[in-house]
Formats: sequence, structure tokens, C-alpha cells
Amino acid sequence: MPTPDLLDPQKEHTLVLVKPDGFRRGLTGEILRRIEAKGYVLKGLKIKRASEELLTEHYTEHKDKHFFTDLLTYMTSGPIVAVIVEGDRVIEGVRSLMGATNPTLAAPGTIRGDLGRDWNEPAVHNLVHGSDSVTSADREIALWFPELGYRD
Repeated sequence: MPTPDLLDPQKEHTLVLVKPDGFRRGLTGEILRRIEAKGYVLKGLKIKRASEELLTEHYTEHKDKHFFTDLLTYMTSGPIVAVIVEGDRVIEGVRSLMGATNPTLAAPGTIRGDLGRDWNEPAVHNLVHGSDSVTSADREIALWFPELGYRD
């Protein structure tokens, strides 16, 4: 469990989630290996089953979209690995490592391009989530790691 003094306030942080399909397929280690191999530092990690309430807050921008119920079903289908990752331009870097949201279209060499595929499910099973901005990262880290009092 990270403590606030372990997070460098001068560095950028992002939240990475290894989604239930990545955890179920035993890909957590490979996903985190790729992030660390890029030079980013893992600063907090937990495995948990997310509640619908947490996921509704996390995906608040999608709650009125047609796929939201399927997304909740997918994300509550198994354990999720939540990770705080630290580094210079880490948000941009991790999103590049992940590849396109649709694993069929994700470039080879990316996490989703190499490890993901279309499973013909109602929700896209794409292994991993990464924050898309500093604002989102701050909000998401605070949701998944409330014990830190992150950026209060």
C-alpha cells in the first residue's frame, strides 16, 4: 500500500487498471512488465473487485451511453488490478503503450495489439485502462486509492 510520501509531487501520475479479462488471462505481469520496461515506476498496487458504485463514479462520463450497463457487467465480472504509475509524461506514455481502444485495430507492439482480441462480447474486452489526462488521473487515483488523500 503506498503512502503519500512515496509519490513524488514533481512527477506525473496515472491510474492503470488491468481489467478483469487481463487478470483472468494471467496477463497482469506482462502488462506491468511493459510499463516498467519503459522506465515508469509502480507506486501503488491493489487487487480488488470493484463495486458498481466505484465503477459508476470512475466511468461517470459514460453513464448515459448505450453501452454503460454492459461496461459495468464486464468490469464487475472479476478482480481488477489498480496501479498508480509515476514518471515524466506517464499519461501519454502509458496510453501509447496500451494502443487503440479496439484491440483488433491496436497496433502490433502495443499491449492491446499484441495481447487483445475481439471476443464478440457486448462490451469491448481490451485488457487495460489508463487515465487520459492529469485531471482524470487525479480523480481516478483518488477514487481507487482513497486512503492516500491524493491531491487533497
